[in-house]
Amino acid sequence: MKRKRVVVTGMGIVSCFGTDVDFFYEQLLAGRSGVVPIKEFPCEDYPTRFAASVQNFDIGDYIDKKQARRIDPFMRYAMVAGKKSLEMSGLTGEAFDRLDKARCGVLIGSGMGGMNTFSDGVETLLTKGFKKLTPFFVPFIITNMGGALLAMDLGFMGPNYSISTACATSNNCIYSAAEHIRSGEADVMICGGSEAPIIPIGLAGFVACKALSERNEAPEQASRPWDKSRDGFVMGEGAGVLVLESLEHAQARGATILAEYLGGAVSCDAYHMTSPREDGLGVSLCIEKALADAGIAKEEVNYINAHATSTPAGDLCEVAAIKKIFGPFLSKIKMNGTKSMIGHGLGAAGGMEAIVSIKAILTGMLHPTINLINPEEQVEGIDLVPNVAKPHQVQVALSNSFGFGGHNSSILFAPFSS
Repeated sequence: MKRKRVVVTGMGIVSCFGTDVDFFYEQLLAGRSGVVPIKEFPCEDYPTRFAASVQNFDIGDYIDKKQARRIDPFMRYAMVAGKKSLEMSGLTGEAFDRLDKARCGVLIGSGMGGMNTFSDGVETLLTKGFKKLTPFFVPFIITNMGGALLAMDLGFMGPNYSISTACATSNNCIYSAAEHIRSGEADVMICGGSEAPIIPIGLAGFVACKALSERNEAPEQASRPWDKSRDGFVMGEGAGVLVLESLEHAQARGATILAEYLGGAVSCDAYHMTSPREDGLGVSLCIEKALADAGIAKEEVNYINAHATSTPAGDLCEVAAIKKIFGPFLSKIKMNGTKSMIGHGLGAAGGMEAIVSIKAILTGMLHPTINLINPEEQVEGIDLVPNVAKPHQVQVALSNSFGFGGHNSSILFAPFSS
């Protein structure tokens, strides 16, 4: 059976720059950093005291107020981003009512799930005893519940589950959601990732890993992919969600098509819990499989939204893989690092960066990689869009995400053409 074409018709964001997709991308094009000192809890004794946290988050009318007070923030982010993505897709009112809900699904993952709920529950257990623990403790810590609650609100009865592959989560979810449409099982899938880890135990955990930047004197300069002075990543949070549809379903309802999803792939380094393979073999395998899945030649790719977390090892492993695959064609490729401005959203990162990739397609503008002052020698020959936005007509965009456990995920988007 011929695979169905998959298109993007909606996008929803929760970020350090708010919940409006256009404003989010405008801030990126302007090269603004969303990294600020942490004010939400005392952290004066921590070696890292800053993050790209979600500020002044407003649920609006997207979630029942009583429910919103109860649920974990990662669920609030997922539900708001999910419903805003549906709004952008035009699936509201009569168009929403006409949907075959049995053929509509939700696949929104999280790398860490209900960290706030878990931390509060442990404190309650230790200080007040088990009888005081909320009956919502288990439902609100598990990673699938953000998407499950969204489906309950919408009545979507199609495929619904979460994938949790650390920082590769969102791309995994988008890839799998697209497969449900390609196979003819679903018409519409809301997909992506959500994360809310910026709490004491979340920060402390990554401090213990020695993974974070400690540039407290200049937080906005702390995330610096490919720069020789990088000293670790910056924690971020939020949600990035897409509405995917089969082409025929989108056209039948006269939807505005934002971009086409061409294909994707996943792989595993099978190497180390937290460190990537130095030769980038797992990454290159993933990209090669994604190109094959999309049925395109490597020379067609001319934009890469890199994983580029600003860690000493990770940045260069990805570069090694990209050089291996695209070597003769690097001169036509531009590559940038979104995390230089919004930090690393962990399980939400791929969803947020998928939105960035699609906005690059729509606007013909690439945001800069900020804080790139003294680049590593290994990136010579690659245009990393340093510090200032550039015009660029994207033919095919590749978005990479990699996670602890050696998880690799790559997805490809292109301008829609009938």
